[in-house]
Amino acid sequence: MAKEFLTGNQAFAHAALEAGVRVCAGYPGTPSSEVIETIAAEHAKGKAEGVHVEWSTNEKAALELLAGAAYAGARTLFTCKQVGLNVASDALMSLNYVGVKGGMVLYVADDPGPISSQTEQDTRRFAAFAKVPVFDPATPEQGCEMMEAAYELSERYGTPVIMRPTTRICHASTFVEVAERTTAKQPEGFKKDPRWVIFPKRAFEAHGEINERLVRIADDYANDSFARFNPVMEAGDNPRFGIVAGGISYAYTREALRVLENQAKQGELVDHNGSKITSIPAYRIVQVGTPYPFPAKLMTTFVEGLDEVIVFEELDHVLEDEMLKLAGRVHASYEVKGKLTGHTTMRGENTIDDIAAQLRAYFGLKLCSEEVREQNSNIQPPARPPLLCPGCPHRGSFYATKAAFRRSSEGIFCGDIGCYTLGNAKPLDAVDTCLCMGADITIAQGFSIVEPDKKALAFIGDSTFFASGMTGVANAVYNQHDITIVVLDNATTAMTGSQPHPGTGVTLMGPKSEPISIEGVLRALGVKVITRANPLHLDDAIKAAKEAIEYDGPSAIIYESPCIKLIKPACPVEVNLDACTSCGRCVLKLGCPALSWDAENRYPVVDASLCNGCGLCTYVCNDDALVCRELNEGALDTNPEGAQSSNPKDKFNSDPDGVLGSNSGNTASAKEACHD
Repeated sequence: MAKEFLTGNQAFAHAALEAGVRVCAGYPGTPSSEVIETIAAEHAKGKAEGVHVEWSTNEKAALELLAGAAYAGARTLFTCKQVGLNVASDALMSLNYVGVKGGMVLYVADDPGPISSQTEQDTRRFAAFAKVPVFDPATPEQGCEMMEAAYELSERYGTPVIMRPTTRICHASTFVEVAERTTAKQPEGFKKDPRWVIFPKRAFEAHGEINERLVRIADDYANDSFARFNPVMEAGDNPRFGIVAGGISYAYTREALRVLENQAKQGELVDHNGSKITSIPAYRIVQVGTPYPFPAKLMTTFVEGLDEVIVFEELDHVLEDEMLKLAGRVHASYEVKGKLTGHTTMRGENTIDDIAAQLRAYFGLKLCSEEVREQNSNIQPPARPPLLCPGCPHRGSFYATKAAFRRSSEGIFCGDIGCYTLGNAKPLDAVDTCLCMGADITIAQGFSIVEPDKKALAFIGDSTFFASGMTGVANAVYNQHDITIVVLDNATTAMTGSQPHPGTGVTLMGPKSEPISIEGVLRALGVKVITRANPLHLDDAIKAAKEAIEYDGPSAIIYESPCIKLIKPACPVEVNLDACTSCGRCVLKLGCPALSWDAENRYPVVDASLCNGCGLCTYVCNDDALVCRELNEGALDTNPEGAQSSNPKDKFNSDPDGVLGSNSGNTASAKEACHD
């Protein structure tokens, strides 16, 4: 064993390896992505023997693959973020009825805030819907301990088990003892049995079995070795105040209680009479580390003698609901406070400061300096809206597509999940809708029916295309919807940390497969008009967009240029002040963070520390005042872990017709098209 400083995701990955996991699969989704990447890195180093790890095309594919492995007795690990479970839900809802033989852990990371997600979805609710047990760690260290317990529980009852960390658990860093080498447990293999086939009669029987085992699991959470994940602590004699907390909120609450105890010792707290106190009231606190099925027997003992209970949790009021149900079931007289009563934070993340303030109110205490603190609490940091990176090829894709219209109002621009969602920001203003992965293509079809006088466009990334875009394309071709699909191919899954996908041909197990051609898939699905262009070569990009948009029926544009994270920057663009006419187009039209405006002298300024020399702004300038001294033909940055070992530009080099163009400076066609 060796002690290493790891993020929560890395620690969970090592815990799964030490538990003997055999097959790991998932789809990139912040905040969960690093689990798969860590396992792949350990395998590449030869430290994780016998494990198979992959990025699957989407979450449904990953879970179904793992189901087969679990049927054969292998320990498996599934990873995704909270909304990723929606994609896998079709399989999950039936899988719990069928059951598993090898232990199966579903690592589903929730994202309170949300920080990098489209929703604040609470996986604990989903688990109750699917009738799948849940572990909810308060710290990365506890999560590692829970991982082995989750496999044990899964194999004991033949059920998938959800591990539900949240963003701050996934991304926290701590010292963890990890094994220097691990070996996957060898499964006994698949044995044919009617149980593996889900028929209505068998589903009816299984439903009863599920309900029965949930009762047994709840008892295990209270009495078995799993009870250690629901610790109870008491401070003071004969407490009347109870505190219930789940997930990281438990860690925050413990810290907030220490804050209050220190404040009391230092004479900073007063009671409702205004008298200073030296200690806070007696209390009893419990962590609910196993929220589903709810450990009712344990909690029945916990509430004995309590007058009030306050519940701290992030996202939904799951524990609060259970405490209310428990009170009704045992005819208890305690009062429950939490989200429903307005005593705790209703949405977003909890913080130590927030919980400390809520606990002071709960105990009937107040800070001596409360008024000053309330005044200071109104101070907010400046807003820093997210932007596409300088040199991002998506900026050119959006600009060129809009420039292909005489008026932008002639088009409806349907967006998707990824970096390119940021195309909604001004001045690009090129994302009118965004729902979920792959929905851009099908939403556009709805617009084409209702507003046939407008052209509906669907912007989708290359990774998302393979994950959930192809069925939408098939529907468009089958029903002959007049839409244009705009594939933003930057050779990676950029938003979640630059993971490979089927279009790159790079796998986590080492050997490079043949990249799947996006154009080939589109043609196979029946799309007849497909244009290609480098979005950083604006004249060619506009020409390609016009051709596809003008076609009556399903068409496609493939914009091909590597993500800037994968290439070395070229020399920054320079401003020729002698040629500049102070029109401001370069700043106003693109919104590139590397370009700003010197209001006093009335000329653009290039921030050399941000500019990577993509040259897009040189096309927008009508006066040749922006000069790109060097072509951006950069090479892929090396990855010692081997997660992405090939040059993404390779897939763009087959260009017999020269449709990708060349960065030869401004052309009249580009200039004319960009005038608006």
